[in-house]
Amino acid sequence: MSHDVIVDALPYIDTGYDEPGVREAAIAMVEDEKKRYRPTKNYLEHLQPLNLSAFETEVMRVEFERVSARQPMDTLSMKRYELPPPPPGKMTDVAAWSECVDNSMAQLEHQATRITNLQLMEEYGSEAWKSHNNMLQNMLTKQQALLQDLKKEIQELNWSRKNMQTKAGEELRHLESSWVSLVSRNYEIEQACVMLEAQIAKLEMEKSNQD
Repeated sequence: MSHDVIVDALPYIDTGYDEPGVREAAIAMVEDEKKRYRPTKNYLEHLQPLNLSAFETEVMRVEFERVSARQPMDTLSMKRYELPPPPPGKMTDVAAWSECVDNSMAQLEHQATRITNLQLMEEYGSEAWKSHNNMLQNMLTKQQALLQDLKKEIQELNWSRKNMQTKAGEELRHLESSWVSLVSRNYEIEQACVMLEAQIAKLEMEKSNQD
């Protein structure tokens, strides 16, 4: 059994769409079709349940819980940048002072790394950003070209449809004119036949009266 649908509408040449009642009749047909195919209560029941936490990290989970509980966000901790001395009870403890010195060295190294990163950013950051922008521009240009090609294909398709429908409309009008002409001729022939039959009947009646 074929499921092909033959569309006999020619929107480029058909008329009458703006006539009163046409739009209402079309809407009524659509509503009637919708009543025949009512969707089920859950038309996604054949799919597996959606896992909303598939890509959720521990940090995201904690943050979501904080937002749900309407708790304030923790302030930025500056503890890692502090250089506290040994506690009062260990002011003469060499190990405590060594730990403080190690902490200060780690802080200095961290700051040196930040300075190095800033210097690298100052020297190469602009070029890296330009390269990134160029990549984005190339992507944009490519997508715009694809869009233009797609618009061109759509325009050519619409033009082809319009051309085909215009030719079909001319042929239909020619056939309709021929049909009207033939029907008119047939009517004239029928009228002539009726007149001839009437004349023949009249002649036959006159002949019978003479006999």
